[in-house]
Amino acid sequence: MAPEVRLTGPDNEAIGIVSLQEAMRMAGDLDVDLVEIAATANPPVCRLMDYGKFKYQEQKKAAEAKAKQTAIDIKEVKFRPGTDDGDYNIKMRNIRRFLADGDKVKVTLRFRGREIAHQNLGQDLLNRVRDDLADTILVEHFPKLEGRQMIMMIAPARKKPSAAAKAPAAASGTAATA
Repeated sequence: MAPEVRLTGPDNEAIGIVSLQEAMRMAGDLDVDLVEIAATANPPVCRLMDYGKFKYQEQKKAAEAKAKQTAIDIKEVKFRPGTDDGDYNIKMRNIRRFLADGDKVKVTLRFRGREIAHQNLGQDLLNRVRDDLADTILVEHFPKLEGRQMIMMIAPARKKPSAAAKAPAAASGTAATA
């Protein structure tokens, strides 16, 4: 240990360079802990603080950050090359709901038997899905044939600030300069 330390108070105010014994005495008088902040500095930097309270607040911040975190799930919607309009519309409604919830969607088109010979029908169906959702999605993986399945991954598009939100800000900015 160094004979002298640069000391800061409980409210982060600079006290100055004091001897180690004086810093320990001040910590005892204020009923707080003497915590070494920067050991490599010359002289080392120490702070008077309630270490238990500090650890509790750090733990609380970490829990709050974890609570605000959202987990992105991958939902899967399966099509067949001969999917009719009614089924297509229901599946599209589900895809829109998943995207609105912030989840990614894996669109799978499964070929059975001789359907594999008509891959263009599957490609057209996946392109139709992509075109119907063009304004709300970001295509992560374009349609790709894997075995007897054609797979496309889509994610919700990044939300951009709307023009309505920009208009009041611009109006208030021009009013202030006028």
